[in-house]
Amino acid sequence: MKSKNGTIFLSGLIAGTLDILAALIIYSVILQKTTAIKILQSIASGIFKKDAYTGGSQMALYGLLLHYFIALTFAWFYFTIYPYFNFLKKNTLLSGILYGIFVWIIMNLVVLPTVFPALPEKNLDFPLILSILILIFCIGIPIAFITRKHYSFHR
Repeated sequence: MKSKNGTIFLSGLIAGTLDILAALIIYSVILQKTTAIKILQSIASGIFKKDAYTGGSQMALYGLLLHYFIALTFAWFYFTIYPYFNFLKKNTLLSGILYGIFVWIIMNLVVLPTVFPALPEKNLDFPLILSILILIFCIGIPIAFITRKHYSFHR
């Protein structure tokens, strides 16, 4: 990617797609804990609260759009800080892993508790580890590698 905006868009699009596909495949297909529509409606509920669950496919679409907005925001943030932190440039894989953990911390310890004050307590168990791994492999690593490629092209 030659342009800044194109790189941010591409990394956010890829990360957002990988993340939502992982959530849909793992939670609705493999574990059969919920449906794809409910996953997307739950994202929309961050804005629309309980109305998100009665809005059908329209709310699912809003949830998907909100999901991509969040992914693009994290892509923009990483892209913006990348030139200022040398450790991000030294090991892209490690940087991606750490960024995925950072995204998990921001989403689960800041954003979600702010939007949903009555969340259940988090325990160090399989679902928690799975959610961290999804963000590492689907958000952190792709964003880190796409951003590195842009900046290595523009040295």
